[in-house]
Amino acid sequence: MDADLAELFANNRRWADAMTAADAGFFADLAEHQAPRFCWVGCADSRVPANQIIGLYPGDVFVHRNVANLVVHTDLNCLSVLQYAIDVLQVEHVIVTGHYGCGGVQAALRDAKLGLIDNWLRHVQDVARDHAGELAAIDDDVARADRLCELNVMAQVANVVRTSIAHDAWARGQRLAVHGWIYSLDDGLLRDLDVSVDGLR
Repeated sequence: MDADLAELFANNRRWADAMTAADAGFFADLAEHQAPRFCWVGCADSRVPANQIIGLYPGDVFVHRNVANLVVHTDLNCLSVLQYAIDVLQVEHVIVTGHYGCGGVQAALRDAKLGLIDNWLRHVQDVARDHAGELAAIDDDVARADRLCELNVMAQVANVVRTSIAHDAWARGQRLAVHGWIYSLDDGLLRDLDVSVDGLR
């Protein structure tokens, strides 16, 4: 086996041993069921691991990740995660989390030509187009990209809220809130973008 891969297995064994040492029944309990209260829709960026940055264990967060944390109404993968999380697992919170310095957002802003992903990032470009005036008024390139990261999260929160999945949950009286957060790679901190929605308006 490749040495890099062998190291991953060794890391896994150390982690499993540490978890068992802290709680002998941890894996037995985890294998029985999952009952997370949170569904995380985040970016696939390797620097933004959901469980770790919010300090929760396996089983506590149901996670979907894709490039630029998009919620697209034709993306059956994302919609399936949301449907299972909300209808079956009965999560109480869907948290859309973007991050500053997102390569997907930066590529969309630059209209970079990267291949197949260009089609996916058109959704971010749509957000940029909807806020073209605000973004054009920001002189600093980094600040402009960071603002688009925030605006993109807000747009994806709106997309979750508009799904039939969320509407059906609220119509049956299920407790559900959708939130938009942004993560900073520079300090490891999350910030709430104050766009939470907890019912039909």
